[in-house]
Amino acid sequence: MARLGLETDIVDRNIYARTVQRLRDASVVLPTFRELAEPVSIPAAARAALDAVDPDAAHPLNLYRVHWFNDATRRRQTDVPGHLVLPEALTGVAAPIIVVLGDRFPMIRAHKVLAAYACLAPRIVTGQFDPTVHKALWPSTGNYCRGGVAISRIMGCRGVAILPAGMSEERFRWLDDWVVDPADIIRTPGTESNVKEIYDACAALDRDPSNIVFNQFCEFGNYLAHYACTGRALASVFDRVQQARPGLSLRGFVSATGSAGTLAAGDYLKERYGSAIAAAEALECPTMLENGFGEHNIQGIGDKHIPLIHNVMNTDVVVAVSDRGTDQLGVVFNSDEGRRYLTETRGVDPAIVRQLSSLGLSSICNVVAAIKMAKRLGMGRGDAIITVATDGAEMYATERTKAIEKHFGGRFDATRAVAAFAEHALGAGADNVMELSEQDRRRIFNLGYFTWVEQQGVTVSEFTARRDQRFWQGLRSRIPVWDEMIAELNREVGATAASA
Repeated sequence: MARLGLETDIVDRNIYARTVQRLRDASVVLPTFRELAEPVSIPAAARAALDAVDPDAAHPLNLYRVHWFNDATRRRQTDVPGHLVLPEALTGVAAPIIVVLGDRFPMIRAHKVLAAYACLAPRIVTGQFDPTVHKALWPSTGNYCRGGVAISRIMGCRGVAILPAGMSEERFRWLDDWVVDPADIIRTPGTESNVKEIYDACAALDRDPSNIVFNQFCEFGNYLAHYACTGRALASVFDRVQQARPGLSLRGFVSATGSAGTLAAGDYLKERYGSAIAAAEALECPTMLENGFGEHNIQGIGDKHIPLIHNVMNTDVVVAVSDRGTDQLGVVFNSDEGRRYLTETRGVDPAIVRQLSSLGLSSICNVVAAIKMAKRLGMGRGDAIITVATDGAEMYATERTKAIEKHFGGRFDATRAVAAFAEHALGAGADNVMELSEQDRRRIFNLGYFTWVEQQGVTVSEFTARRDQRFWQGLRSRIPVWDEMIAELNREVGATAASA
C-alpha cells in the first residue's frame, strides 16, 4: 500500500514530527482535496492574500492555486474553468468540442502540478516522506517532473526531475531555473516513448533510502485527484455550456493516456452523464490499439506500457493520432500564416484563434482524437465531447522550429498552412479508432501485467483487483480521510493560509 500511495494512517511518528516542524518553519499550509475540487471553499483570507502573490513564484500560497478555477491572469478564481468551445469551422464536425485549459495552473502552466501535489501530500500527512532527509524523485516525460520540482521546493525539500534527454529545450530551461542543484535533473535515454528507461533509472536511484520515487504511473493519488478535482471542473464547464445550448448531451470524454491520471475524470463524467471514455495514444506507438511500439513526438503521453492507474475496464474507445498531425497543427495554430488562414478563410472567431496558443502538443492530440471519435460515433450538433489542454504552446517553440524543418522543408507559408489544416484537422478520419469490446478491454488490461508484475514488483492480487469497478470506487474513501489528516497537520503546523 505504501508503495502505491494508499496509506491512511501515520506510518512513522518521528518523520511526521520533523515534517510538521519543517512546514512550520516555512509557513506552509496544505490545501485539502476538497478545496482544490471546490476552490470556493478555500478560506476567504487565503484568496485575498493570493492577490499579492506571483503565480509563478515558489510561494506557499500558490498551493491554493493548484486547481482548474484560476482566471486568465492566474491570480484570481473564476466561477467556471477557462475553456474553448471549438466550432465546426475549426474541427470539421458538427459536435462541439469543449477544451478545458490547463495553462492556467500556477508555476508550470500545466495541470500536472495537481498530480504532483496529489502524490506528495498523502505521503506527507502519513509520515512516509521526510522533507528534512528525503529527496522526491519525479519520473516523467516533462510536465509532471516540473510540477514535482515546484511542489517540492515550496515544501522545503529536494525535488529531482527524471525525464528523457530528447524532450523540448523549454522543459530543461524551466528546470534549470527551479532545481536546487543541476544534478537534480537526470536525463534518461530517448524521447517520449522511452518510459522503461525512466523506470530503470528510478530503480537504480531507489536503492538509496534517502530517495523516494513518486511514480505517477502507479500512484493512486494521481488518479484520485483527477477523479475528484478534474472531473468536477469539467462537469462545471459542461453545465455552463449546456445552459447556453439547451438539450446538449455530453457524449464523450477524451484524454491521451500519459500516466492515465487525467482519464480518471472520465470515470466521474461517465457516472454523472453517461459519457463514453476515449483514451488517445500516438499512432507511431500504438500500444493499446495494436500492442505496438515505436517513437513519437507527442510530448506528454509517454507510452509502450499500460499505467497501473488506468481503469482499463471502464474505457470505451481507443484513438490513435499521428505526431505528424500534432507537429504540423502546432505550427498552424502558432504562426501568423496559420492564424490568418483560420480567421480570414475559415471564418473562425479571432478570439478563439488567439487562444489556440493554450494548446501544446498533447492538447492538440486530444482535440484531433475528439474529432476522430465524433466521426466514428456519428455525433451531431446535440452531442458534445469534452477534453483538456494539458499545457500550452510555450513549452514547444523549439519543437515548432524542428517541425518546420522536418515537415515543411524549412519554410512555412499560407499554402502549407492550408494543406496541413486540411489533412490533419478537417481530414482527421474515423480510422485508427477502436470501440472496445469486453475482450479488447481484457487484452489491454492484461498487457499491463508485463510492466507491473514482472518488472515493477506489483503482486498479482494487487494487479488483478483493478479489473473490478468496486476497486476504483473503493479508492475514493481515502479522499475524506486524507483531508482530515491534512487539516490535522495544518493545526499542528499552526500557520494559516492567510499567513503563509
